[in-house]
Amino acid sequence: MKDCTECVVRNRAICGGLTPDELAALGSLGRNQIVRRGQTIVWEGDEALVVANVIDGVLKASMSMPDGREQIVGIVFPSDFIGRPFGQESPYSVTALTDAELCIFTRSSFEKFALQHPDLEHRLLQHTLGELDRAREWMLLLGKKSASERIASLLLELSTRLQAGGCAHDSMVLDRFELPLDRQQIGDLLGLTIETVSRQLSRLKGEGLIALPDRRHVVIQDRARLQNIAMAA
Repeated sequence: MKDCTECVVRNRAICGGLTPDELAALGSLGRNQIVRRGQTIVWEGDEALVVANVIDGVLKASMSMPDGREQIVGIVFPSDFIGRPFGQESPYSVTALTDAELCIFTRSSFEKFALQHPDLEHRLLQHTLGELDRAREWMLLLGKKSASERIASLLLELSTRLQAGGCAHDSMVLDRFELPLDRQQIGDLLGLTIETVSRQLSRLKGEGLIALPDRRHVVIQDRARLQNIAMAA
């Protein structure tokens, strides 16, 4: 494990409140792992053997439906935490949407360390409550927002969370970024058809709110108008 004090997401990750000595102790328990696009780290229903901080890259959390279809239930960004400490099974799978770098721990060693360090337990609780808040916001998005409002909300979320290199400045946003999801995956995430996703992106482009240099990149040209659409519900 490399020096935790040099970690680009340390200030935003759950270990951000630890002292240098505590960081060194935690770092000795973990390892850095490069995950390639398409690789699954955690499988739904399997025993939760590992937990991890995301240092770089984007991953998806997904669940299987009875008919075999996949439902994306969340996107995991740099500084987010993966895994289920103090739980036996994972309720969802986690798969890399891009090449990613993780700081990974065995669940048992992480649990033991957390029990000995209340600050880390506190940050873990804050993380869990934050996930709950995001789940409630997503319920609002899926239940009440129109297709255009959903697309605008997702683009703004990506521009905020896709901070190059896991930038530690929460206020930093990107006006140009690569989409980690294809059109079908965006539709699965937002409860829309692929045709609706393409149509809404084209409409936002035609109205001058965004540019689409190619199918994988987005440039936000009018953030204020995009925010007005996202908050219309």
